[in-house]
Order: sequence, then C-alpha cells, then structure tokens
Amino acid sequence: MRVMITIQHPGHVHFFRYPIVELRDRGHEVSVFARENDVAIDLLEAYDVDHEVLAGEPGSLVSLAAVQATYETRLLRRARRIDPDVIAAIGGVAAAHVSSVLRTKSVVFYDTEHATLIQRLGYPFADVICTPACYREEIGAKQVTYPGYHELAYLHPDRFEPDPAVLESAGLAPDDPFAVVRLSSWEASHDVGHGGFDDPNEVVDRLEDAGLAVLLSAEGEPPTALEDYQFSTPPDRIHDLLAYADVVLSEGATTAAEAAVLGTPAVYVNPLSLGYTRELDEEYGLLFEHDGEDRHVRGLERAVSIVDRSDDEWVQRRERLLDERIDVTNVVVRRIESIARAHGATESTPATNTG
Repeated sequence: MRVMITIQHPGHVHFFRYPIVELRDRGHEVSVFARENDVAIDLLEAYDVDHEVLAGEPGSLVSLAAVQATYETRLLRRARRIDPDVIAAIGGVAAAHVSSVLRTKSVVFYDTEHATLIQRLGYPFADVICTPACYREEIGAKQVTYPGYHELAYLHPDRFEPDPAVLESAGLAPDDPFAVVRLSSWEASHDVGHGGFDDPNEVVDRLEDAGLAVLLSAEGEPPTALEDYQFSTPPDRIHDLLAYADVVLSEGATTAAEAAVLGTPAVYVNPLSLGYTRELDEEYGLLFEHDGEDRHVRGLERAVSIVDRSDDEWVQRRERLLDERIDVTNVVVRRIESIARAHGATESTPATNTG
C-alpha cells in the first residue's frame, strides 16, 4: 500500500519515527514530506528518515498562512504523482485538504483541545481522527480513541531505552542531581496571549538553591542572563536527559508529558490544561499542572518539594501507567493499514450497474 506522512513540527518526527520503520518493514511504500520548523529536519536526518522538504520555516504568524499554502500546493502535486491509499499527519490540515481533493483517505492524530484553528481547518476534511481516550472534546463519528498518549509512540520502553552517556555530554557526572527547564516561545497560534513562568531567572536560582544543576532548553533565544545554562545536546538526545533528570519544569505540555511517561516528575506551568496533562496529574501523579495567576510561585514550590522524595515513588507510578496504557506505535500502524486497506478495496471494487 502507498502511504504519505506529513511532518510540520519536531514532535511529529518523534511520533511517526517508529511507524514509518514498521510500515516500510511490512512492505508498504511510505513517502515522508516535511516543512521546516525548529529542528524537525535535523531530527529526520538524525533518525535517517528519507524525506522531502516542501516549504521553509515561517518568520512570523503573519507569514504562516503563505508558507502553509505553499506546503499544501506542493504536497498536492506529490500526492497526484504517488496516488496514496492514505495520508497521515498530526493535526492534519494539509493532509486532510489534499486527501479531500484527491478523494483518498486521511487519518489525523491529535491531542490538543485548545488548538481550535487547526481543528476548524482540518477536522471537517479528515476521514478519521484518532485521539487519546483522555481527549476532552467530542468530535463525532470520525473520532477513534485509544488508551495512550502521543509520547508513548516513541518513549514506551519497548521503543526507547535511555543512554547514560548523555550525562557526560551535558557536563554532568552520573550522580549529579539536575533539573531540565523548558521555556516556550509562545509563538504558536494556540499559545498567543498565554504565558508560563513570571521570571525564568528566579526559576534557575531556586533550583540551584535546592542543590540542582540546571539545564535550560528554550524555544528561540533564551533570556540573556541564562545563556550559559542552555545545553547543546543534539535534539535526538533530549529524551535521554529527561529520563535521568530529577525533575523537569516545562512551559510546554509535550516536554512535561515526555518526562512523565519516562518516570521523571514534571511540573507543567501553563494556563492551558489538556486532557492528557490532566490525566497524568490526577490519575498517575507524574505530572503536576499549575495554572492561574500564582502558577509561577506554586510551580517552583512543587519542583523544590519533589527533590527530597524517593525515586521508588516515581518508578511505581510509571509502572502503573505502563500497565494501563499502550505502545501507541501499534495503534498508528494498525490504523494506517486498516484505512489504506479499506481505500484499496473500494478502489478495486467494480461499479455496479443499477440501470
């Protein structure tokens, strides 16, 4: 079967990395197309994923529409040539639009309830929309749910084992306690008007006072006073660091969830709660949401309090999560295959003469 996958964000590379390999191993033709965004292309190259770049990175939200239009136009041309059985994506605006024009099938994977612009542009044109069971919006007949999170497509222990060598590359000894701090750029369409920590400098100071080394990961340029805390580990090694950290503080939901499923307690400081961040907090106690006006203060207090708690506690909580949640790569592969198979059967069925 012929499968097209579109990549428009670094997180999409992680999510589709193993499904691409499995689909190709099962004999399917998989074509991967990408738009430049942060380190997305670097990750595709690091993971040795054959791909074609169709559009550059937008310089601002204003230019995003023009870049997206270019990407969709070029994707349509490739799709006409390939004649895919299914087009798969996260969010899936381009995939859903192109599949509608060609009358092929699309499957969209998504987990972000507050990204309403993407939903309005993509959902009406998609054939199947796959969401975690904790997704809080009802989409209708197109929706298929599964007991897992996007992050378990690439961080499930059947797929990922952290490499301790990353500690040396980050300037840490094996026994050094440390925290990873992730700052968002707040430039995504669904982030406009929101914010996380009031003062990143205070975050670093409090963590150092608690005896932790601090590794900073920032979208865009970090605050000038914190440039020395920015680490230079390759983007495909970030999950190794998250796995060995004592605590992760993040303004971004994805990084917080990645840490949580790895068994590292995560403090998520952001006014926007999601179905999966809420479940990881309330059901498994591996992620701690802090929103509201005092989110900065409460988030820091939570992070400092975590340092003195037993590692066994987080191991046990992760084991329970893994017992109840699945390897999401298996869901992705099965869903893509079933939709492609159904499309192929429809295409090969001769029309019935009812005259």
